[in-house]
Amino acid sequence: MWDAYIVTPLTNLLLWIYTLVGGQFGVAIIIFTILIRLATHPLMVRQMKSTRALQEMQQSEKWKKIQKQYKKNREKLAQEQMKLYKELGISPFGSCLPTLIQIPIIFGLYQSIVKALAATPLQLMTLTHSVYSFLDVPSVVPLNNRFLWMNLSQPERIYIFGFGIPLLAIIVALTTYIQSKLTTPTSTTPGDQGAAMGRMMSIYMPLLLGYFSLSFASGLAVYFITSNLVGIAQYALMGRVSWRNLLPGRKEKVASKSQKVSKGQK
Repeated sequence: MWDAYIVTPLTNLLLWIYTLVGGQFGVAIIIFTILIRLATHPLMVRQMKSTRALQEMQQSEKWKKIQKQYKKNREKLAQEQMKLYKELGISPFGSCLPTLIQIPIIFGLYQSIVKALAATPLQLMTLTHSVYSFLDVPSVVPLNNRFLWMNLSQPERIYIFGFGIPLLAIIVALTTYIQSKLTTPTSTTPGDQGAAMGRMMSIYMPLLLGYFSLSFASGLAVYFITSNLVGIAQYALMGRVSWRNLLPGRKEKVASKSQKVSKGQK
């Protein structure tokens, strides 16, 4: 079922785009990525609404009173926080859900790229039998796997003085980190499980995707980079990018300001 409903349709979509762009598989991956981002746009909107609801809750007087009442009891504070989430219909992990949903798409795309590139005779035979009837097999198989300086079927390296530098893997990790920082709101709430999950994702996802780009076909890295840049552009166009989150010490400054306000109230 995974191959029939995920991998094969994605592969044929890639091949169809490949025929439209004159046999440039790297360009086909970029266009495919943009289509995936547009298709998952509703998930991103849901993520933004969840994030906005969390921010509004954290600024509400009711939540501030709960924080003040249970500031010395972290366990009770967490319990009251979850009650408030339930009362307001907020999911503490709603901001992470779209990212988690995209993970199967990422694995499906990787398998589609490997399948489409058909690096071995057996893979070529499998691909031939997987192509839908509306595509002309002789015109698309085998594919042109060259794009810029890369062989899209192999991990990317740039060799300088005999040292292989994984440029794309570095760019993937960097753009993934930047995207997570720009789109994750800063929280100063003690024991905030949603914020803790967001911080974990901002660390693990760049490392995970960077590892994939380092170890697997460079076509996957092209997808990651394009997806990250398009995602940042989508948030920016909707005015939801938190550019200040990129500044060093931003978290500490926000926390310090919060403490000063708290002291002033006393």
